[in-house]
Order: sequence, then C-alpha cells, then structure tokens
Amino acid sequence: MKAIWNGAIGFGLVNIPIKIYSATETSKLDLDMLDRSDLSNIRFKRVNENTGKEVKWENIVKGYLMDDKYIVLDEEDYEAASPEKSKILSIDQFVKESEVDSVYFENPYYLEPQKNGDNAYRLLLKALAKTEMVGVGTFVLRESEAIGMIRPYNDEILVLNRLRFAQEIRDYGDLKIPAKKAPKPAELKMAVNFIEQLSQEFDPEMYKDTYSESLMKIIKKKAKGKTIKTKKAEPAKEGKVIDLMAQLKASLQSSKSKNAS
Repeated sequence: MKAIWNGAIGFGLVNIPIKIYSATETSKLDLDMLDRSDLSNIRFKRVNENTGKEVKWENIVKGYLMDDKYIVLDEEDYEAASPEKSKILSIDQFVKESEVDSVYFENPYYLEPQKNGDNAYRLLLKALAKTEMVGVGTFVLRESEAIGMIRPYNDEILVLNRLRFAQEIRDYGDLKIPAKKAPKPAELKMAVNFIEQLSQEFDPEMYKDTYSESLMKIIKKKAKGKTIKTKKAEPAKEGKVIDLMAQLKASLQSSKSKNAS
C-alpha cells in the first residue's frame, strides 16, 4: 500500500501522527482500448495545444483561468490556503454514526499510526468504540477540502470515511416522486411481512462481483476460439397498473420456499 496523505488527527489537545491509505481496490477487469483494424493499443498523450508536442508530467502545472489569464498554483499555494487543514484532520464533533445518512458517504481509508502515535491512536479507537460515536472533521486531500468521519473497524484499526458536503447533494425537487398517499393497510402489512422474513445481519461476503468472473470466463473461451452464445436480457416492462397484493403474496411464497429448502 502507498500512503496518500501524511499528517495527524487532532483529538482535543492531542495530535496523533498518521498516514492515510486507500481501503478499497476495484474488482473490475482491466480492459485496454484497441484499434479495431489491427488491435493496436490506443494511447492518450498530454500535448501542448499550440505546438502539438507531448508534455512530460514534470512540466505540467495547474492554473485557474481568470480574466482570460491563467493564474498558476503550486504546492505552497495549496498549503497557504489552509495550512492547518493540509496537515491536520481536527475532529470538530462526535456524533452517532446512524445520524450520518449514507448519501453523504464517499470513499473509505485506513489510518495507520506513525512514530510515537500508537498509544493515542489506540486510546481514540477504544474511546470511540466504548461511546459508539464517530469523530467528524475537515482536512485537505489532493488539493480539495474534505469532510472525514473517523470510526473503529473490527476493533483493530481506525477507518476514515470521506463524506460529501451538503451542497454536493442534488435537490430532487424536479423529479416525479409519488404523491404522499398512504398505501393500503393490507398491502403495507404484506410488504412488512416480506421484509421481516428476509431480515438478517448484513454479511458482505454474500455478495461477489460475479459479472467480472463471467466476463473472464468468456475471455478464456474466446482465447480458445470457442463461440459465445448470447442470452439477451429481458427488456424492462413499461409501467402499468399491477396487482400489488398478488405480487406480494407470490414474493412471500417464493421466499418461504427458498428458506424451506
């Protein structure tokens, strides 16, 4: 793993030196883009729009267009914008994790304590676990401010979940949302029964990326020159009036049959 941020957690007057690592990796197959005519790789180059020549990474800078003129920024400028947040993730408040709606969640990261930070790190981990709270604060990651939510994971490590800002959540007012009309009591009771019947503790191991596995099987078959038989998915049915009670009863019956087997 490669650290993507070096700094510290501000926990009251205590600073806990940490490094941040991405906690996830994609299971998506790495597919290359090719020219259909000869299967040559398609390459993307960073070119100067005036000269047409390729530009090396070390010669690329970032700038903001203002009044038809670019203002170039460097590392010192990013730090000067908020020096305390570029190196410190200061916990501003402690909240119940259940109070943070999942719509705000972005990416998870692992936090690793650095030299002389082990005791304070373990103290924060245990205190959060005991109070069943999470710490929330802001910091600067990759040239932009972010909200971070710190929580224990498996009682072994602190995890940082990056959160979206409230202004990043779109307003759904223009969407066609069903009217606030109460469902029929019998239908609601049937739906609740179905939910209760399938209720269980969440087990992430139940879910696998089977699409990538299936795609790899097709790749291996094609590599051997085999013909692939395609089964087309059923098109989505157009909206129409349906008998909810009949469908709910069928769903319950199907669920009972699966549990019985």
